[in-house]
Amino acid sequence: MLLVHPVQEILRLLPVLAVSVVVGSSSGNHGWGLAVAGLLVVIGVLRWFTTTYRIGPAHVELRRGLLQRQVLSIPRSRIRSVDVDRRVMHRLLGLASVRIGTGQATGGGRDRNRFELDGLAIGAVPALRESLLSAHTAPGDGPAAAAAPTETELARLQPSWVRYAPFSTTGLVAVAAVAGLAFQYGIGERLAESRTVQRGISWATAAGPVLAVAVAVAALLAVASAAACVRYLLLYGNLLVTDDGRTLRIGHGLLRVRHTTLDRARLRGAVLREPLALRIAGGARLDAIMTGVAAERGESSLLLPAAPAAEAHRVATAVVRDPALPATPLRPHGPAARRRRYTRAVLPVLAALAVAAVATAVTGRTVPLPVWIGAALLIPVAAGLAWDRYRSLGHAVLPGWLITRSGSLDRQRVCLEADGIIGWTVRQSFFQRRAGVATVVAATPAGVGHYEVLDLPVEQAWSLVEAVTPGAGDVWAREHR
Repeated sequence: MLLVHPVQEILRLLPVLAVSVVVGSSSGNHGWGLAVAGLLVVIGVLRWFTTTYRIGPAHVELRRGLLQRQVLSIPRSRIRSVDVDRRVMHRLLGLASVRIGTGQATGGGRDRNRFELDGLAIGAVPALRESLLSAHTAPGDGPAAAAAPTETELARLQPSWVRYAPFSTTGLVAVAAVAGLAFQYGIGERLAESRTVQRGISWATAAGPVLAVAVAVAALLAVASAAACVRYLLLYGNLLVTDDGRTLRIGHGLLRVRHTTLDRARLRGAVLREPLALRIAGGARLDAIMTGVAAERGESSLLLPAAPAAEAHRVATAVVRDPALPATPLRPHGPAARRRRYTRAVLPVLAALAVAAVATAVTGRTVPLPVWIGAALLIPVAAGLAWDRYRSLGHAVLPGWLITRSGSLDRQRVCLEADGIIGWTVRQSFFQRRAGVATVVAATPAGVGHYEVLDLPVEQAWSLVEAVTPGAGDVWAREHR
């Protein structure tokens, strides 16, 4: 860690180092860059000398800081998950970083929110991880004598799954980030002035705007798709999901390897995510609903990245241990919910077209007919989106479970355990009251903290609450009968 920490500090403060090098070069004193780099190395070394931890029978403590001393202490019974992160340098040196998830913030800053043990020997991590997830066992005791649980493989990454990577926005985000950095450091201007780019601009001018835009979009999608595929392989390569009956283990990564251990006692369900583009391609992704896991920065509840929808359903069935949940037919929410989807999708488009028509008439400007035709095509697109949103809307109640689904561009099917729900809210906006529908919100300390059943007929709202949590909605349900 005397090597890892200084390198991490230099990478974290790279802009400061770059500014110091520029200032030193312009002033003729190149010692500025060396001085700043040396200071960063000293800071990294001091972090190692001033960081200690202790794992006791009831608490885990972490002490760090030189000028401002900080002591973090958490009860072992509050540990929700254990993440093992191995960056490239960690792997070369045989080290690992262990992050403990508790579901509660430990301070105001980014680093303060993390209970992270960095620089541990990789050989000591498995026993440490098992001990941390056992609330009544200290390191080196009990677990060694107990029989190791049988581990079952739930999923393993298949090379063919990379075909789903382009059906996400990660590639476009990566291209935008690279382009932004290129223009920030002056590389973009040089490329724009190059002969290749100038010849491309000349060709686009001669070919016409329609063909030029089509070629540009095709090139952008090709580059973004390639970037998304590379990111997918680097991030999720060697993915393996296993279950030993007590914990779920998820490991993935080619260069930077990450292993997440989720305590099944904290599992409250699963979320099947089907964004529109991924759904059209026949894919889906799966996340676990864990108590406390999503409340901390840097933690992950991912069970399966973009993969075939059938595979995601199979893994969801194995995780929740109920074959009926992922395939249960959902109850529709009625004509009022359908009307709300169409009015909220189509009316804004009609209003925008009306405003554009009035503005054109007032200003006297002439708008080409193809522009009006393209704008008018937005109406059937909005209607199609509304149809898909209503088709995706629904809920179901099974013994001990609430299932809800909503969304079109980012459709989600939530299987939430009833025992994990700690409160209910029935909410109505002004327009919902006019339409006779309500949104039922299930509060839970797991996942995102709340899950909604959208636009349910108001007379069914408290009946739903009573069906999932007996005794919680009986009084209100009688008032609405």
